[in-house]
Amino acid sequence: MTGGRRRRILAEIDDGSGTEVTAVELCGVCRRVTGMSGAGIMLMSGDLPLGSLGTTGAVSALIEDLQYTLGEGPCVDAYQLGRPVLEPDLADPAVPRWMAFTGPALDAGVRAVFGFPLEIGGVRLGALDLFADRPGRLSDDQHADALVAADISAEAVLVMQAKESVGVLAPELERGSNFQYVVHQAAGMVCSQLDVGIAQALVRLRAYAFAHQRLLAEVAADVVARRLRFDDRDP
Repeated sequence: MTGGRRRRILAEIDDGSGTEVTAVELCGVCRRVTGMSGAGIMLMSGDLPLGSLGTTGAVSALIEDLQYTLGEGPCVDAYQLGRPVLEPDLADPAVPRWMAFTGPALDAGVRAVFGFPLEIGGVRLGALDLFADRPGRLSDDQHADALVAADISAEAVLVMQAKESVGVLAPELERGSNFQYVVHQAAGMVCSQLDVGIAQALVRLRAYAFAHQRLLAEVAADVVARRLRFDDRDP
């Protein structure tokens, strides 16, 4: 059964043109085969989101950005737990979670979210994020398709990147990605200002962004431009 699903999903990816699939096109395949409203792929390292490889639209991009900004959501949990994280009704969850993420996601029209880890041989790369604009559980077929799509996505990411040297992102991964480079630069500056590790610096940046109802990227841009500091010195 899994073999048949895999062949069907691979056939969706390979259109016979001979051109290599991009991460954004991969997200589109994941959305179509699972029958969801949108999809996104987030890369992570350690406990830290690195950014979005691609999304299928504006709402998917917002969902990825919220998770990156707030450090919570289905992708983050799926990656950290190493298993699917399923929320069929954000407006009425059986167990409340993602207190900061839920409100903005609902405002964007998202009613159900599902995260599936991207994992190969015990190595986790990130997570596949699926959302629906109406509440409801995944059917058995949708769940099985999502698991296979996540496996194929993980393999595709490794294949795309394998052709590039260390430290250089493959063009197929770069197109449509949002790696929030300004956030990583700002986190390094906050590390220096506060003499803390990178994880703690990101926590401080996220807390400031949440408290001031701003996007993490906006706060990071202020730090990089030296309009904002996190120590007691004036900018």
